[in-house]
Amino acid sequence: MSAFSLYVLGFLVLLAGLGYGAYLLNVPPTWIGVGALVLIGVGLMSAVSRTKPRDPPADAPEPPHSSA
Repeated sequence: MSAFSLYVLGFLVLLAGLGYGAYLLNVPPTWIGVGALVLIGVGLMSAVSRTKPRDPPADAPEPPHSSA
């Protein structure tokens, strides 16, 4: 399982828990839906930014070449 899919799965579990808690607090379903959409957007942006491959530093020295 990739890091991205694991992050998204964990975020969906969090979202389900928050939605259920809001339901138990008698929050209107319209606002639960609005909150869920906002959190899905934030979660996807966060997942993409945290799991993208990092670029190597521009000033990194090249590894020595072996002459075989």
